[in-house]
Amino acid sequence: MSVERRDRPTDTTWRPHPGIRVIAIGVVREGSRLLCLEGWDPSEPEPFYRPIGGGVHPSERGRDALEREFREELGAEIASAALVGVLENLFTFNGEPGHEVVLVFDVELADPSLLGVESLNGIESNGQPYVTRWIEVEDARRQDVTLYPEGLLELLEGSRR
Repeated sequence: MSVERRDRPTDTTWRPHPGIRVIAIGVVREGSRLLCLEGWDPSEPEPFYRPIGGGVHPSERGRDALEREFREELGAEIASAALVGVLENLFTFNGEPGHEVVLVFDVELADPSLLGVESLNGIESNGQPYVTRWIEVEDARRQDVTLYPEGLLELLEGSRR
């Protein structure tokens, strides 16, 4: 497998939103790899991966939320973002149910040198640090790594550049 495992973070304060949450995620591609944040569900032994992004605030467009999230969490600017599609994500995190409507954008970063970096450190809005990793699409397809939201690979198959 191409993903190097890290130690599990100790902060488990994150909880699913009590209602339906709208989020925007940005798929950054480099060849056959996707840039994803590495997350941990305290009830699972292995990490999961999800493209970078976060919640859309009231009166905020999805693309604007995506640009804000990349800037705030990674200090990275987006050169372009095209809406690929929308997914509905029903999930369980630490035994609690969650429900998200996910706006999926295909993203190009303004600084192409970031594509050559193996990992980037990010900071969630609650101050919780995270790390990004490049995930091989084939590893996700074979389920060697867990990629969320479900249906993301199928959606991306129809949007190849």
